[in-house]
Amino acid sequence: MHTLISNRLIGLSLLVAFTALSGCATQRSGGSAPVEDRGTSAGRAPSTQAPAPVSSAGTSTPAAGAPAATPAKVLPGAENAGKPGYYTVRPGDTLIRIGLESGQSWRDIARWNNIDNPNIIEVGQVVRIIPPGTAQVAAAPLPPASAPGTPASGPVSTPVSSPSAVTATSIPPAGTRTASATPTPAPVASPPLPPASSPSDEDIGWIWPITGGAGNVIARFDEVSNKGVGISGKLGDPVLAAGDGRVVYAGAGLRGYGNLVILKHNNTYLTAYAHNQTLLVKEDQTVRKGQKIAEMGNSDADRVKLHFEIRRQGKPVDPLRFLPAR
Repeated sequence: MHTLISNRLIGLSLLVAFTALSGCATQRSGGSAPVEDRGTSAGRAPSTQAPAPVSSAGTSTPAAGAPAATPAKVLPGAENAGKPGYYTVRPGDTLIRIGLESGQSWRDIARWNNIDNPNIIEVGQVVRIIPPGTAQVAAAPLPPASAPGTPASGPVSTPVSSPSAVTATSIPPAGTRTASATPTPAPVASPPLPPASSPSDEDIGWIWPITGGAGNVIARFDEVSNKGVGISGKLGDPVLAAGDGRVVYAGAGLRGYGNLVILKHNNTYLTAYAHNQTLLVKEDQTVRKGQKIAEMGNSDADRVKLHFEIRRQGKPVDPLRFLPAR
């Protein structure tokens, strides 16, 4: 009897203990479900790399130790790009070509721009092509082609005054009758005309650069494909200065021209004599109209000929409009 009671007490104790343990397990499993971290992709550990700092301009600053970007090279004269009287160097340019295109001596251009080596200029470099302290003046338009001695004709433009140039008319006192219902506008002064070239700049008194039976024109002027005229002749025929001037170039440094002489006659005109066999003058030499400056040849050409150009402020013009009729 005593043994039976003891077994029942032991069984009751075990039941109470089991019940307590079950309650604890239920309480633990009744909490919130685990929260999924959606900031990372499944199967990957979250990144520990900090974002790059952003500058006040909204761009990321380079990380410490990263190489800095190389600043763009500033070419000489870049601050003058696009200004009148300046020229931006293009591929294939040389100072000789720039001088021919601008109507200047290449030596003057080198001096104005402090260029020590004229063979080294860079594409994009900006060079001065007018003397320092000189205001750039646009070239006056050429007169229309006409027969020698015939006055040029063409439309004459009438300047139109701007509203700001009109002065206010006086207003009569109240009650005063005017002589006319429409007030007479005050006279308006015409704007000043641009300065024209001096007569000496235009009156060169041109002559043909070839004399005798030679001198047949075999190639006409074309501003795009032929910037002068081609004149036939024999090897060694004399090439003459078409006007008084100064030699600003004598050499073979301009591709397509062969042995070349360039004369500067004044601030307006240059002449060029190309494809010569022999050059008889030197740079900075003064020559007179009709003086022999070279001998005709075929240097850098397919035949014996003289390529002759007249340039007005660097712009090629038709020599036949200036040379006397033959």
